[in-house]
Amino acid sequence: MGLHIVAISGASGARYGVRLIEALRRSGEDVRLIISREGAINLELECSMTPQDLAQNFGCILEDNQNLAAKSASGSATIDSVVICPASGTSISKIAAGISDNLVTRSAIVALKERRTLILVPREAPYATIHLENMTKISQWGGVVIPASPGFYNNPQTIDDLVDFIVARILDQLGIENELTTRWTGEEIESAE
Repeated sequence: MGLHIVAISGASGARYGVRLIEALRRSGEDVRLIISREGAINLELECSMTPQDLAQNFGCILEDNQNLAAKSASGSATIDSVVICPASGTSISKIAAGISDNLVTRSAIVALKERRTLILVPREAPYATIHLENMTKISQWGGVVIPASPGFYNNPQTIDDLVDFIVARILDQLGIENELTTRWTGEEIESAE
């Protein structure tokens, strides 16, 4: 099993991060959790929990976003991925500019330099041109950008279905088997013949 860093930054969409952590832990993966100050605000508003609650509920190690000496910031530590879910425009901009002034951005930049999997899940709408340019830079450097834009072809019935669609895409990028959503088979549309 692997070790994954999951960061929740200040964009709306903390529910995506919570569900990702739940899915990773259920798959037997280890998670170190980083939550920015603004991420903690959204976690409370959207999920009625604190960072400490989240870590305790799923057996994660909660790291201090101001501790740049934490394991998540290490290039020599054995870490499989860094996922920022949700990723705020500010965090994305700092990463694209090489600014590692907190553990969220430092962990992401270390992932890039070590060629680890880095996944950003932006939840902005609409995107400013600077966000698009910064996501393009990170993508060109090997990062994966998965906008929190769920599909509807599987006929979602609940908000959880929409959240699971995105979390399933993240898990796919991490190579972690999951059955969170219905997969497209190509047989959904009958042939016109």
